[in-house]
Amino acid sequence: MQLTKEKLLIPDLSNDKLIDLYKQMWQIRLFDEKVDEFFAKGMIHGTTHLAVGQEASAAGVCALLTVEDKITSTHRGHGHCIAKGATADKMMAELFGRTTGYCKGKGGSMHIADVEMGNLGANGIVAGGIPLAVGSALTAKMKKLDYVTVCFFGDGATNEGSFHEAVNLAAIWDLPVIFVCENNQYGMSGPIKEMAKVEHIADRAGAYGIPGVVADGNDIIEMINVTDEAINRARSGKGPTLIEAKTYRWKGHSKSDAKKYRTREEEQEWRKKDPIKRYKEVLIEAGLLTEEKAEEIRLAVKQEIEDAVKFAEESPAPTLDDLLTDVYA
Repeated sequence: MQLTKEKLLIPDLSNDKLIDLYKQMWQIRLFDEKVDEFFAKGMIHGTTHLAVGQEASAAGVCALLTVEDKITSTHRGHGHCIAKGATADKMMAELFGRTTGYCKGKGGSMHIADVEMGNLGANGIVAGGIPLAVGSALTAKMKKLDYVTVCFFGDGATNEGSFHEAVNLAAIWDLPVIFVCENNQYGMSGPIKEMAKVEHIADRAGAYGIPGVVADGNDIIEMINVTDEAINRARSGKGPTLIEAKTYRWKGHSKSDAKKYRTREEEQEWRKKDPIKRYKEVLIEAGLLTEEKAEEIRLAVKQEIEDAVKFAEESPAPTLDDLLTDVYA
């Protein structure tokens, strides 16, 4: 489908799907902004890592996945969960520590899983989801199952040994896995340019004999296109792809991060690349959306998030009797 003169969408997605992706990006952003608000008020405990500004990578990558396809996520994983089909009410309940949450209130922000939708779980360990994704892909190959596994991780994870070991195994076994590095420029407070000598993280793919693709992580159309190619490669038995989505987190690394290591000017430059605003302009130019309809979608999502909060607040907390349930040895 030709969206605009500049934006060619390769896969065949319906107009309804394209508009739904706009809604999904707002779901990701407004969910995280509401979570940020409640942490500031002390209404949610523990910690959280928000992906405001990174909505295009999650929504774009998951746009072409089926329910049978799998993902593994990270400590900054709310957007991945929503993009793979998680609902805001059960996610909010999980963050509130309620029994109606995805992990019955025991996992919290960094451990949301929804196996029925193919979400094998977020992970609080940096690079922890990468070998799990390779294991999932190995299962698919050995059992001749037609699903691919997408592994999300940040730039900081690419210096962990588990990243290199897992990518190497996936490459030599031609596994149906897609490695998606969301390079938001910083691993905690350290800029990636000081942590890796290569210009692009995707350049590391060459060491393992697999394609490495650099993509604009704030451009959902580009993310859909590069993922489409990677999915086709994986499903046809040709093995993995490493996609580097260059993006930027608007918030700090976690709720306690004052962001003193970066400048206001840098932040403002990246805010000009707002992925939701950019996608809205594409849809309007293509005649699929109007300013009025776009605002209607945003307000509907805002109400959806408020309803999710109400659901979470009214849900029961676990009891002492629940302490040892769902515990595996």
